[in-house]
Amino acid sequence: MSDTIEKVSIIVSKGSLEGIYPALIMANGARAEGIDANLFFTFFGLDAIHKKRFEHIKVATVGNPGMHMATLVGGLPGMSALATHMLEKKMDEFDIPPIPEFVEMIADTGAGMYACKASVDLFGLSEDDFIEQVGSIITVGEFYEIAAGGEIIFT
Repeated sequence: MSDTIEKVSIIVSKGSLEGIYPALIMANGARAEGIDANLFFTFFGLDAIHKKRFEHIKVATVGNPGMHMATLVGGLPGMSALATHMLEKKMDEFDIPPIPEFVEMIADTGAGMYACKASVDLFGLSEDDFIEQVGSIITVGEFYEIAAGGEIIFT
């Protein structure tokens, strides 16, 4: 048995900056190391590949214990936008690209990108709602076929 990871399949289920970026960073890191990577977007993670939403992803300030002080005032108007602006500014300092650019960059490396059929149907979406980098809309069973033999990461 090899100690080397050869393939990862990453499930993206959250539609917030702190839910999407970890998956993109892990997929990008995998591709940089020559590891096959697939991203499976489900539930609110679909926002990361939705044409009308992927440029407008925000930080979740309400119910996010990692936000510390923002949690106390997270429900106030404008707090999510402020937290998002601050995090995006910090990420820019570290040359972390915005979600649309990051998704395109990862897709260009050959990573697979798939939308969850059950979630697409649940939210009344169609293939036309997604960016061109999405390979297809697949079932969970098809995702498991693609993921077979590799590691599965849930973000």
